[in-house]
Amino acid sequence: MAFTPLAFLLRFEHAWLDHSRQILFLMGVGFLIKAFVIWMFGLYRRSWTRVSMRDLESLAMSIFAVTVFYTSVTFAYQPTLKIPRSIPLIEAVLAVVVLGGLRVAARLVYEHALSVKAGPSARRVLIAGAGEAGTMIARELLRHPESGLVPVAFLDDDPAKRIESYMGLKVQGSVSDLPPVARDVGADLVLIAIPSAPGDVVRRIVDLAKKAGVEYRIIPGIYEILSGDVSVSQIREVDLEDLLRREPVRLDTSAISGYLVGQTVLVTGAGGSIGSEIVRQVARFRPEKVLLLGRGENSLFNIQRELAHSHPDLDFAVLVCDVRDADRLAYLFGLHLPDVVFHAAAHKHVPLMEENPDEAILNNVFGTRNLAELALEYGVSRFVNISTDKAVNPTSIMGASKRIAEKVVKNASGRVEDHQAFVSVRFGNVLGSRGSVVPTFREQIRRGGPVTVTHPDMTRYFMTIPEAAQLVLQAGGQAENGSVYVLDMGEPVKILDLANDLIRLSGFEPGRDIPITFTGLRRGEKLYEELLTAEEGVTATHHKKIHVANNGVILPDFEENLERVRRAALTRDEHAIRKAIKALVPVFRGVPSEESEAKTPLAV
Repeated sequence: MAFTPLAFLLRFEHAWLDHSRQILFLMGVGFLIKAFVIWMFGLYRRSWTRVSMRDLESLAMSIFAVTVFYTSVTFAYQPTLKIPRSIPLIEAVLAVVVLGGLRVAARLVYEHALSVKAGPSARRVLIAGAGEAGTMIARELLRHPESGLVPVAFLDDDPAKRIESYMGLKVQGSVSDLPPVARDVGADLVLIAIPSAPGDVVRRIVDLAKKAGVEYRIIPGIYEILSGDVSVSQIREVDLEDLLRREPVRLDTSAISGYLVGQTVLVTGAGGSIGSEIVRQVARFRPEKVLLLGRGENSLFNIQRELAHSHPDLDFAVLVCDVRDADRLAYLFGLHLPDVVFHAAAHKHVPLMEENPDEAILNNVFGTRNLAELALEYGVSRFVNISTDKAVNPTSIMGASKRIAEKVVKNASGRVEDHQAFVSVRFGNVLGSRGSVVPTFREQIRRGGPVTVTHPDMTRYFMTIPEAAQLVLQAGGQAENGSVYVLDMGEPVKILDLANDLIRLSGFEPGRDIPITFTGLRRGEKLYEELLTAEEGVTATHHKKIHVANNGVILPDFEENLERVRRAALTRDEHAIRKAIKALVPVFRGVPSEESEAKTPLAV
């Protein structure tokens, strides 16, 4: 209200008191309209010390609303009151400058007080990345001195940003300038704030931080950044997944929602690394019910407790069952009538399955067959079988069993109704899954070494557990019956490089603090894995991370050869099992006459 007399003073200077009648009229009317506008825009609820651009935008809109009203009044009462038309505009400018300026000043004073409150013991943070994530985390650090972290400068490879400052902090150079900049600003910590950075960029920053003798941390990935939910509490140690980071998977939620919302979804192997993550992802899409099937009661108990906490409104059931038990499976299918099946239950350890080939066949092949037959019988709309890159040109029993499982699903796909789709999804190693190389390396490092690598040239494809599960759901949404989907996992990674990275991330130097030893290829292992056979090509799908393998047709003698494999597995005769597999998978290189060759690198 004080802006009205001031506006008349600026307009008429010394003669402003001659317009006291107009001033009193506008102040009286303005009191009511300004009170209404303040309530309508919620200005009374907005903190001055944490004012943002949105707060200033609301302030500007409220001033505009008052100005429109004042202008209308000047026109309506022009003959009697003779209010100058410039008065509303002058008052609007005064309101923007004074009210906006006061709020900005309040925030600056508040943030200065916070920086003083942080004290001299606070650690000085150099932020790598001056984008949205970097500025968001700088703002968070400034607002939370209790974290003991104070941002002092940015690094960014974009030359255009080096002439600008953000949150009052300058961009001191590119990422390559990290060591001298860290020394100049007295940084104690480098914070990597580039959520979409590939693994080689993260690795380069980590190496430069070590060279500069400063610690390093990282903020979460793109999933958290997209929600705008980046906070001080999310700063964490750099992990191996960050060094292998690829362009993140983005789900086509419309395609997934179409076949999961309101459906009863069965996940086999639900207690395992992949199965449990599929359950977590499925729960996001509001299914009618989720069925958690597995034979390991402890792992099922863990995912049961997690779901009860994270999704208290989700209807789910825990089904203890072995997929080889056809009678038990039939009872459960009849009881729960699943609409969608994700089949993740499998024996997956190559050396163990070499020693127990009958178990690999009975579980991976005929467990899959039991599920596929019941899915046909009960009209399941989507059946998604999870396969592996080891199924391509297999040299191991495990790989061969998964290749036959793909054929089982392909064979079942020839008998579906119009509303059904049976598919397989093929991907490689999953970081952090139970029994995989990363947990093994970590345990070896914890014990002081040595870290054991089978061969210096061995490579594998890797993806994170959430990536794998999300792509499985996405492949299920493609709905091309009979397809084998191949997931794009980028370039293969050398296991030796993986070991070196993990040792360094643990604070040690490879070869000096933690030795690395080479044990040689084990039975059934290959130096490298493939995603396609020589005769398979790929066709594109709607999702750029998913391709379809052109895997041919099922031969007429498939059922006859499959029965030979089953009989051989039941006799526990390893020689007979391997020969029977060869009839179904001609490229299998693990038959007895070739075993000595299969153990050498030449076999791949």
